[in-house]
Amino acid sequence: MSKASFVVAVAGATGAVGREMLRTLEQRSFPVSKLVALASKRSAGQRLPFGAGEVVIEALGPKSFEGVDIALFSAGASVAREYGPIAAKAGAVVIDNSSAWRMDPEVPLVVPEVNIEAAKTRPKGIIANPNCSTIQMVVALKPLHDAARVKTIIVSTYQATSGKGQAAVEDLLQQTRAALAGEAVTPAVFPGRMAFNVLCDWKAGENDYSEEELKMVHETRKIMGDASIGVSPTTVRVPVVNGHSESVHVQFHRAMSAEEAKRLLRGAEGVVLMDDAYAPGKHPQPFSAAGTDPVYVGRVRDDLAVAGAIKMFVVADNLRKGAALNAVQIAERLFVR
Repeated sequence: MSKASFVVAVAGATGAVGREMLRTLEQRSFPVSKLVALASKRSAGQRLPFGAGEVVIEALGPKSFEGVDIALFSAGASVAREYGPIAAKAGAVVIDNSSAWRMDPEVPLVVPEVNIEAAKTRPKGIIANPNCSTIQMVVALKPLHDAARVKTIIVSTYQATSGKGQAAVEDLLQQTRAALAGEAVTPAVFPGRMAFNVLCDWKAGENDYSEEELKMVHETRKIMGDASIGVSPTTVRVPVVNGHSESVHVQFHRAMSAEEAKRLLRGAEGVVLMDDAYAPGKHPQPFSAAGTDPVYVGRVRDDLAVAGAIKMFVVADNLRKGAALNAVQIAERLFVR
């Protein structure tokens, strides 16, 4: 497109990620000539801040995408499966944040710092945003993979409650208030107690892995363009409002030292390397990452058990780089610069 500005639709605008998409478009001065904010019928008529004023929520329907150039979806997989093709048929480029299209071979799965070229071939007019935990990990792995080709990844995640939506955040806060008051803790959204606890909080997948864990396996291979990469994940939810953390062990097809990894990560696109020597509190933290754009990488060190492997700690805001920002960056790369 050669247009100077674009009609942008956000489907699921009232959700946590949808609101973050609006904020991200505004903060990054994306050239929006018109913003179409879409949600369910019960949300129609509500107003959300955007730019110097407000936008009125419209009910999502079959004709919502007429004249739209870019459609950002964050309304869940079922909505994406129904309305994504409608938006694409109307002429919009669809960037979907749900799991609906991620593993479709005709839909590119894109992280701009890793594989933006894939976004230029989109037979269905749809581009998929990866899972939040996958996004931050592959941004950190990209410069290392280019240098020595990743062979095996062992990753444990510590994922924030906002990844489950605003209702989950409210559930965490309610549980915490009850626990501090010495009252019974009754989960409303989570499958068990979240306050002062750690939960495996996703549906079961195959072979005793959760769906979230299997997403990290398959999505990493697709994004990196290497089906031979071994990925061994464990994902858990922690009582943090925003910001995912990951402990990552990486083996390569040739030996890599921590010093080489730091050199490659220093200045890598989308990465902030925290390479101070180990000390208590001197590491990437979700509290500090919240509301910011980068993927923070720290505690890069030689693995003590596997020669030539490294360990690192990776943190990012799951609503921004893990969702809204990644989608907006895809649109920027395709249409703005």
